[in-house]
Amino acid sequence: MKILITGCCGFIGFNFANFLAKINKKIHVVGIDNFNDYYSVSYKKKRLKELVQNRNFKFYKIDINQNKKLIKLYKKYHFNYVFHFAAQAGVRYSLMDPRAYIENNVSGFFNILNLSIKFRIKKLFYASSSSAYGELNKFPLKENYSLKPKNIYGLSKKINEEMVNVLLQKNKTQCIGLRFFTVYGEWGRPDMFIMKYLNATYNKSKVFYLNNYGNHFRDFTYINDVCKILRKLIYSKLKYKHLIINICSNKSIKLTEIIKEIDNLTLNKPKIRKRSLQKADILKTHGDNSLVKKITGIKKFTDTSIGLKNTVEWYIKNKDIINF
Repeated sequence: MKILITGCCGFIGFNFANFLAKINKKIHVVGIDNFNDYYSVSYKKKRLKELVQNRNFKFYKIDINQNKKLIKLYKKYHFNYVFHFAAQAGVRYSLMDPRAYIENNVSGFFNILNLSIKFRIKKLFYASSSSAYGELNKFPLKENYSLKPKNIYGLSKKINEEMVNVLLQKNKTQCIGLRFFTVYGEWGRPDMFIMKYLNATYNKSKVFYLNNYGNHFRDFTYINDVCKILRKLIYSKLKYKHLIINICSNKSIKLTEIIKEIDNLTLNKPKIRKRSLQKADILKTHGDNSLVKKITGIKKFTDTSIGLKNTVEWYIKNKDIINF
């Protein structure tokens, strides 16, 4: 089996590539990444250093907008499955550089989708986001709810889903859109809440800015659960050519509660500056995960207290070499 993972040096892409390569040595995992500098490139290269220890993993430095290089890669490997995680991340950053989201999340996605259809990939899994829902106040959020994205990032993910509907039609490739809800865990993104909080906790020169005074609610989804779900989806028989699935824990937690748990684990606190609601912020996410449970047979998700404990322990062990 040959699997392509785009964005393999990003948070989800790295963890899933590492998970697959270790769990089954017969799977040939090919990863691509362009080392986007939205956050620390050296951190991404440390992830890659972990990946290349797997003999069944092969890396190529390719940007998803380099279509000719992608064509050569598809021709060389004849992939069975493609997991597309490469994208311009960050909700707030989309206010500063919206063009990056169109170039990467829309144009880049088109290249991957088009080639996956052309080369008759069995299944193309692509990263969508809970941000596509926007500020809906009907919880838990179900896959068939209307999408009203509040920012360019969420809009780019909505466009991805619509693009699949238009281009797939009579083709044999199955497409599965993965609406991720606040994924956290080991090797997490340094621009996201938990890693930023830990970084400020152990680096006294840094200040942690707590938006909306900590009154946001998020559906935190542990990375190990995500990896298990994605693996199950490879082998799952799906009825539809295009399916959207929430990847979430179905549990919404207030950020102040997460802070309390982290403080109890670290026996420490960072410098905190509280501030009002920021533009593009969504107050609450809470996804319905009944569909992913039904498809994968996975019924139990990691409790946040356990996921946080694992994350904090990993951070403490690696904080001296991370250098966000």
